[in-house]
Amino acid sequence: MGMTMSQKILAAHAGLPEVKAGQLIEASLDLVLGNDITTPVAISVMDGFKSDKVFDKDKIALVMDHFIPNKDIKSAENCKCCRDFAASHDITNYFDVGKMGIEHALLPEAGLTVAGDLIIGADSHTCTYGALGAFSTGVGSTDMAAGMATGKAWFKVPEAIRFNITGKKQKHVSGKDLILHIIGMIGVDGALYRSMEFVGEGLKELNIDDRLTIANMAIEAGGKNGIFPVDDIAVEYMKTHGNRPYKVYEADPDAEYAEEYTIDLGELRPTVSYPHLPSNTKTIDEAVKDNIKIDQAVIGSCTNGRISDLRAAAGIIKGHSIAKGVRCIVIPGTQNIYLQALGEGLIKTFIEAGAIVSTPTCGPCLGGYMGILAAGERCISTTNRNFVGRMGHVDSEVYLASPAVAAASAVKGCIADPVEVE
Repeated sequence: MGMTMSQKILAAHAGLPEVKAGQLIEASLDLVLGNDITTPVAISVMDGFKSDKVFDKDKIALVMDHFIPNKDIKSAENCKCCRDFAASHDITNYFDVGKMGIEHALLPEAGLTVAGDLIIGADSHTCTYGALGAFSTGVGSTDMAAGMATGKAWFKVPEAIRFNITGKKQKHVSGKDLILHIIGMIGVDGALYRSMEFVGEGLKELNIDDRLTIANMAIEAGGKNGIFPVDDIAVEYMKTHGNRPYKVYEADPDAEYAEEYTIDLGELRPTVSYPHLPSNTKTIDEAVKDNIKIDQAVIGSCTNGRISDLRAAAGIIKGHSIAKGVRCIVIPGTQNIYLQALGEGLIKTFIEAGAIVSTPTCGPCLGGYMGILAAGERCISTTNRNFVGRMGHVDSEVYLASPAVAAASAVKGCIADPVEVE
């Protein structure tokens, strides 16, 4: 029986001719990732190992992004812990204030993730890098510590679900709408510990930012990872962002899939996830009828803080004002994206409309800072989770949507179809 893309990457890194779903393997890692919340825990665990060195200073990335710039004493102490560790081990890829970004936007941009890589990160959305044909998945801080010390990790080889994407997108339909549709279709555990493999002619309709968004949210369906074939779009991105060698793995024609779905992009509409699960989806046509007033709109995060996301939002907002009583917070994913948006006049558009623009940070996505919700408040957000209390008070509500829908809603003051605003 043949292997899927993910299985081939795992087999290669385990030094095995083949692997099968359910098999336990030990595999060598190309990159170990941590942030300012998860890394201090991993450092403490490493101290317990009595390990005084890392396996490869070039294959560890520490990104200060969740509470940067520091919001309080605890976050400052966490970052100092990471800073000291990076200095003592001469970590090459350490990113801090002024030279940072949201980790899952930053690492592909910096050329640190390429096709064929095996990557673990102490953050659940590490699955983002499958957009470039890598096997990447989130782990706990203990596994991160073991990875930093040994360069290896244990895996149970996942079975796979294949999503065959066909057709052409309608206007204002994006990768965010596709992945929200999929999660709504299969549920938050529909891909539990499975690889979500995206194939088909419709992929040419999805730019790299769309794919990064889709892979990012594989975990919201329970997926172990999300992965795309390496086509011209992915190759061009990797050539533009760094010079690391990459390796292309293709699924065998007789690879076995637990389930298969076909999705026609032409049938999709902008999609909104209602509280309190990403799977609680409605189309924009249904959502508009519900007349849901909002208090806040967040445009950014590791899911939708890339340049095409900011362009989409600015294209809707330009010439309008943010609705009275609505706070609109825009967060570019990296410093480079911030500069690019500045050069293109997008930042000016946001500020003139009455929005604010933040330095790159995870901030409000996890209820950290820069946009915490009070009891009874509603936010439409381009982030990836809308669990109870995710962005603040347990009696607040978060609705997930694309940048275009979030921007239109900020202008209208309620969840809105972008065509009503442009």
